[in-house]
Formats: sequence, structure tokens, C-alpha cells
Amino acid sequence: MAASLARAADMGTRGAMWLHRRVSDDVGRQINAFERSFRRAGLPNMIVGYSATEDIFTRAIPFLTVVFMAQVVNALDVEANWWMNLLFFLGGVGVMLGAFGLLNVARGRPFASIPRRLGAPELAAFVVLPGLLPIIFNGQWRFGITTMLVNLALLGVVYAVVGYGVFSIVGWAVGRLFTQLRLALPLLVRAVPLLLFFSLVSFLATETWQVFTEPAPGRYWTVIGLFVLLGSTFLIVQIPHAVREVEEDVGTAAEPLRRRERINLAVVVFISESLQVLLVSAAVWLFYVVIGSLLVPASVRAVWLLEPTRALITIPFPGNDVTVTSELLRVSTGVAAFAGLYYAVGMLVDRNYRDLFIDQLTEELRDTFTARSAYLRAVRERDAAVTAADAAFTPGGSS
Repeated sequence: MAASLARAADMGTRGAMWLHRRVSDDVGRQINAFERSFRRAGLPNMIVGYSATEDIFTRAIPFLTVVFMAQVVNALDVEANWWMNLLFFLGGVGVMLGAFGLLNVARGRPFASIPRRLGAPELAAFVVLPGLLPIIFNGQWRFGITTMLVNLALLGVVYAVVGYGVFSIVGWAVGRLFTQLRLALPLLVRAVPLLLFFSLVSFLATETWQVFTEPAPGRYWTVIGLFVLLGSTFLIVQIPHAVREVEEDVGTAAEPLRRRERINLAVVVFISESLQVLLVSAAVWLFYVVIGSLLVPASVRAVWLLEPTRALITIPFPGNDVTVTSELLRVSTGVAAFAGLYYAVGMLVDRNYRDLFIDQLTEELRDTFTARSAYLRAVRERDAAVTAADAAFTPGGSS
């Protein structure tokens, strides 16, 4: 009798184990499908347990490896003998492989395995080792420290780009760019004529050409960067309000967004609007390159700039050849940067545009947020199945 009861209990345990495994596998496939869709939508932070060590930097291993090898090659001494450079290169590669191999062993992995997670030791090795090589082999302290700082900044860029799905967001936003511009048509109709009028007056002014062509490249691009920074600030100001409206419209009260998810959604809003500004600026830039090459001949440029200019591109045209110069490109870029700033301000103050943009964005993301609710239910179901399985098969637990 006791033996029969033991066999029945064992069969029940085996059946429960099979059932838990089957449920876990089915739910796991559903969860993986949801997580892939979140990555494609540019919202990877909707994934539960999304981490930098296992989900972000590991995806950048091929890129980081290429950067590391390029830095080893860049540290070679071009004035040294070829065999010395070869030894230096092999030594650098050996140091890299040995260091990461030892980290693998310390983590209980095979020496030559590809890491499944990149924690602080691996990231520190990526930052420090390429900088140590020129210091050890050539005594180039400044170059080595600069390399370390560059690698540290590069890790920050990788974290931002991969961690918030920037490439996926850009692809998603580009596919919907012209739809969003159609919604922004009233804003374009109001903003573009006035913008073109004032920018055309500025473009044909002598002072504009002198101001944008006289400064050294460093100062010139600093000014352009200030235009971009100021325009980005105007876009960022409205993002928290936009995120709150999207949350309310898609109904996340039952499952509130986590902080990382809100930041990810804010990145989606920012990139979507930035691409609109970029497209308008590019159109303005192209317009003035064409207008300037047709209406501002070399003789006029020489009078405005008090010196002759050299053509970068010459295109045959009836009457006189059309020329594109570096000065024309500089002025067109400056005017386009100002146009982008003006359009960004228009996006901020035009309430009708903001309402249409939020409505369109909400409609586009509704399916993703619906999938998020189903995904969270699947995660809870998986966790409950794992907990039940652990309780059932732990010695002393119930079956």
C-alpha cells in the first residue's frame, strides 16, 4: 500500500513537472515575441528586467571589439620598424584576449567564451586597456589618457543608443515622417512663408555672408551647434507634457509606466519631432544652395566678401556657369540652422499642432501599449508558474 502511494505521488510529481514545463515554454515564447516587438518599436525599456550588463552592452560586443582593434592599430608607431609594430599589435591583442579570458574564468565561464553579460570589470577593461597599450609600449601618456576618456564617452553613447533603441526609433519615425508633416501642414502654412521672407532678406544681405564666412571653422560650428542646442531645448520643454498626455490617452492607469519607460517614450517624442525639424531645415538649406548658386555669381560674392571665392562645384548653365562655393554652403547652413530653430519654436507655441501630434502618436503606439498589458500578464503568469514549480519540487514542499 505504501509503495503504491509512493508511486502515485511520484507520477503526480512527474505530471506536475511536465505541466509546469509546458506552460512555462508556451508563456516564454509569448514573452520573447512581445520583447522583440518592443525592440522593433524602439521601446526596449518596456522589457521587464532590461539591464545594461545583459541587454545593452552585450549587443554592442561586435562594435566594441572593432573599436578596440582599431585603437590598437592606431597606437602603432609609424616610424618604427614593421616587426616592432607587428610585435606591438600581437602584444596588444594578447593583452586584450588574456584579460577578457581571465575575466571569463573568474566568472566561471570557459576562457575563450563570448561573455553573456558585460559588467563593471569588462567595461573597465575596455576603457583602460587600449589606453594602457601606448603608455606601456611607447610611453605616450597623453595619447593613452585621451583614449581612455574617448572610450568612456563611447560607452555612454552606446548605452544611450542601444539602451533606448535609437536606431529602431529613427526607423519607426522615418516611416511616419510624412504622415506627421501632413498633420503639421497648418503650422507649415503659417510658419514657412514668414520664415522664407525673413531668411531670404537675410540671405541676400552682405553682413550675413561676412558673419558666416569670416569666423574660423571652430567658431562657426560652435554657433551652428548653439542653434541646434537651443532648438533642441524648445523641443525638450514640451516632452513631459506630451508623455503625460500619451499615458492618459492609452490608459496606463492600471499598469503605470516605470521611469525608464517614460524616458524611452520621451526619446520617441523627441526624435519624431527632431526629424521634422531636420527635414524642414534640410529643405531650407537646399533651397538657398540652389538660389545662391543661381542669383549670387562670383562677381557679387567677391564684392560682398572683399575677396574672390573658389568654386567647389561648377555646373554648366546657359549664360554663366553655376558655381557652388564653400562660402555659399556656410551661409546656407547658417540660415537653415536658424530656420530649424524658428520651426522648433513654432512647434512649441502652436497648440493645434501639439494636439494633432499627440493624437497621431497615441494612435501609432496604442497597439504597443495594448501588447504591453498582455506582456505584463504573461510575465506574471511565468513568475507564478516558476514559483509554483519551485514550491512543488523543493524537498519538503507539496506536490
